[in-house]
Amino acid sequence: MTYEEIAIPDAEIPRATTRTFQHLLQTYAGEINKLNSVWRQFAESNLSFSPHARSSSVSEIVEHELLSERRFFAEFLGLPEVAAGEVLPADRTPLSYAARMVELSRRRLDFLARQPEDWWLTVVPFFDVERERIWIFWRRVLHTAHHRAQLGVYLRLLNQPVPSIYGPTADVNWAGADPTRDVAAASRK
Repeated sequence: MTYEEIAIPDAEIPRATTRTFQHLLQTYAGEINKLNSVWRQFAESNLSFSPHARSSSVSEIVEHELLSERRFFAEFLGLPEVAAGEVLPADRTPLSYAARMVELSRRRLDFLARQPEDWWLTVVPFFDVERERIWIFWRRVLHTAHHRAQLGVYLRLLNQPVPSIYGPTADVNWAGADPTRDVAAASRK
């Protein structure tokens, strides 16, 4: 894969104390890299864009992501997080939002890397139910992926380039890219 920018390179992902959980750190860092790529595609003038009166604007989605990540990691997983009032950057631009998410995520990665297996498997409160921390973590990653995809659609509606996330897009391609668009490609073993 070819990415324009990698905010958290593989070499900077901390090593988990329990090797079985390294994929959690790699997946979270990868998701933050993808999110960073999408957020950075927006212009400041796009922040108020919403495709429908009942849809959230770009800035509302980005701010929700920053704030809800803080809540998930602090309230549900028990990570030491900055105060909620300190999450959003003073300069509310796509680049500053993206930089803030990367900064906060790096701290989370360092904390998560030190956690033993029993920490991940501990059942804790999650809204009105109880779940293992690992389940809550995956729920967070899926939530972030949902909003990232939502903003990818917004980029297309704004006629902005959609960055490569999992492979080539209509805007980004490279020699050797091999998207699965037909039965022959799907038949490969």
